[in-house]
Amino acid sequence: MKNYIVELENVCKTFPGVKALDHVSLKLKSGEVLALLGENGAGKSTLMKILSGVYTKDAGTMKIFGKTIEDMDPVKAQEIGVAIIHQELNMCDHLTVAQNIFLGREMTKKGLLSDKEMNHEASKVLSRLNIHIDPETVVGDLSVSKQQMVEIAKALSTNAKILIMDEPTSALTSKEIDELFTIIKRLRDEGHGIIYISHRLEELEHIVDRVMVLRDGQYITSMDYKETTLREIISYMVGREITEKFPRIEKEVGKKILEVKNLNAGNLVRDIHFSLYEGEIVGIAGLMGAGRTETTRAIFGADPKETGEIFIDGVEVEINKPIDAIKAGIVLAPENRKKDGLCTKLSIRENIALPNLDILASKFGIVNRKKEAEITTQSVKNLDIRLANTDSNAESLSGGNQQKVVVGKWLARNSRVVIFDEPTRGIDVASKVEIYNLMNQLKDQGIGVLFVSSEMPEILGISDRILVMADGRITKEFDIKEATQNDILEYATKFDKKIEAQKEA
Repeated sequence: MKNYIVELENVCKTFPGVKALDHVSLKLKSGEVLALLGENGAGKSTLMKILSGVYTKDAGTMKIFGKTIEDMDPVKAQEIGVAIIHQELNMCDHLTVAQNIFLGREMTKKGLLSDKEMNHEASKVLSRLNIHIDPETVVGDLSVSKQQMVEIAKALSTNAKILIMDEPTSALTSKEIDELFTIIKRLRDEGHGIIYISHRLEELEHIVDRVMVLRDGQYITSMDYKETTLREIISYMVGREITEKFPRIEKEVGKKILEVKNLNAGNLVRDIHFSLYEGEIVGIAGLMGAGRTETTRAIFGADPKETGEIFIDGVEVEINKPIDAIKAGIVLAPENRKKDGLCTKLSIRENIALPNLDILASKFGIVNRKKEAEITTQSVKNLDIRLANTDSNAESLSGGNQQKVVVGKWLARNSRVVIFDEPTRGIDVASKVEIYNLMNQLKDQGIGVLFVSSEMPEILGISDRILVMADGRITKEFDIKEATQNDILEYATKFDKKIEAQKEA
């Protein structure tokens, strides 16, 4: 029988107003992949931050490789062999791959940094994982998926035997996910213990040995993956059975709200033409690098456009920056919620109020606090945002609840078009349904909803129409009644197939 390399017993952690962990226990074996599951706010991240030394437990015991650890900190965790790969990657974009891998552990020769030695050692660890990246490449020039591979290489360079992976596939393509799973299986076979956090439950069958579920800061159950079903897992996670994964409402579309003509911006937004109608949800599908996010940013004025006309209710509007779009009735919940959607050092109340100051403040610039409290309370209620109080900093929230705040701040506005970019990335099943219901709520109010998603079931489950993009262009438009996953993939890879045909010719 394999030995336990991690043993957490009756761990407790309390933050002001919130009991994040209530006597939670966890065990991990050598050569095992354990899926740690639960809704946002269930306590998964808090438990893992205790294991990796970021937080100090209030009560309970911790054993690593059979040795009791009283006061864990990040340095001690690294020395013991614990490494965490966060969902929000912690990379220095201006440094090279090798420099990132050895950041804080730089190699020197005669008192000077030895890039040559770091490049050599980085090559060795990358080769071990069969990752083909030049160690001298600047990390900022890599795709998100490649940056994730570098994070794994960095963890292994510290000789970590316990790896914590938090939503590692949230920004990866199908091919890249397959590559990651190959690495995970190799590490498991080498005897590493892996704790795997993911809301993409359908991917668990490919790599997971055992499942553990938390709910509201408490241990619920653990079981061998082969002995359970996804329906049972979801029921344990939310405390009830979710009968409808993609709730839909039927509504007759109204008049044309948004029309985009001849939109060009950089290399990934090329001759974009489409329309959006009242009470309609339009999904934008495509592979990573297709230009979906870039298109939404150009419409919103976050990126400069070269050419293009944008019409709201038949009237052309000039959008050169986000404030122009907001005033015209177009709002955006961006893909990177921490970087572009939130001020994490500000409170939830301030984050919700910030883009709405024009409707909250008098002509003398005095904010109506009563109205501010009303819109904040309404947003929190509508989206079931789990928080101690609205004056808590946004960074204290789980990823899913942060996403809800990003969405919630637009609810107070009389917006005509709401754009969501990957709205459910990194959030749990129940929270996803709440986001879908929000979309339906907007749709029912006659608002036009445009959303980007890399989740094919989501695109097919929520959209009324689907725009497929490849190489910066819209390659096909489907009515939902006509669309299939195979059809969407065919047009999402149209440019790749065109290139292959040219090579063969």
